[in-house]
Amino acid sequence: MKLDIGLRDYDLRTVPDYARKMESAGCDCLWSSETQHDPFLPLAVAAAATSTIKLGTSIAVAFPRSPMVLAYTAWDLQKASAGRFILGLGSQVRAHNKRRFSVKFEAPGPKLREVVLALRAIWDCWQNGTSLKFHGQFYQFDLMTPFFNPGPIAHPKIPVFIAGVNHYMCRVAGAVCDGLHVHPFHTPQYLRDYVYPAVNEGLRSSGRSRPDFTYATAAFVIVGDTEQERARNAEAVRQQIAFYASTRTYEPVLAAHGWEGIVPELHHKSLQGDWQGMAALITDEMLDMIAVSGDWETIGPKLRERYAGLLDRIALYQPYEVAVDDSRLTRLAQQLNYTQ
Repeated sequence: MKLDIGLRDYDLRTVPDYARKMESAGCDCLWSSETQHDPFLPLAVAAAATSTIKLGTSIAVAFPRSPMVLAYTAWDLQKASAGRFILGLGSQVRAHNKRRFSVKFEAPGPKLREVVLALRAIWDCWQNGTSLKFHGQFYQFDLMTPFFNPGPIAHPKIPVFIAGVNHYMCRVAGAVCDGLHVHPFHTPQYLRDYVYPAVNEGLRSSGRSRPDFTYATAAFVIVGDTEQERARNAEAVRQQIAFYASTRTYEPVLAAHGWEGIVPELHHKSLQGDWQGMAALITDEMLDMIAVSGDWETIGPKLRERYAGLLDRIALYQPYEVAVDDSRLTRLAQQLNYTQ
């Protein structure tokens, strides 16, 4: 299992130093996300400052960008990083597409599948000189003159991951993608009983198997040196879990344990802004199933025990203030990669 790290500071002036530190600490991939900043710009800066750490988006929102725009950006990042880039895409929910990005939200599963297929067609045109003739339900691409063709690169196989929660999106990941960004709001049982069967169905349809596919996530962890610190951090995690659980999109995670009955109440409290009331609905049992708790010496073995055989890449999801300690990350990377 590889230890990854999420980018916390998106200031382009500080990204190079941070990326170099995470590379030296033994982190295998630096992930940027699309929340308050563009997810691609920091990776361009990091690519020039590093040599071994992988660089990926977790995730970039797909639909506000044409697949052609995504193709150019990914191609340049792959070239700049000498083959270390991973393109992670997500559909985002209806409200953000329509009201934040002002774009259509239509059949997100089929449309995201088509985005991936269009990317492959565009990249094949650039790398191998094939004629660009992509005609799908949502996208049409059939113009690529030499003036606009960036030409081949040394590492043309760009891994594409997508984020998925429901059966359909997980099947799409297995059918046309190289990996799945598992949402941090998950449990091992949800992975085994819900995600894996759907992904495996997609893998079979494309003639592939488990070794051809990567599962990556940022897992909720409650980590601290003292009981007091862990108790404080646990409440921050409980609050974040309540936020995700209040959205019907993530109901399959709760349903895997028979907890889906709390979704309407959580959603109602979210509309009222009752954040403390929402957190109170997340029981200790739920917290233990979703988050891994321990000190810095035990958190690595606990993550290995919980996710052995289920995940290939893991980062720490810590919705609380935490200082990055290089030595602790190095030790954690060693613990996760340890093989008997």
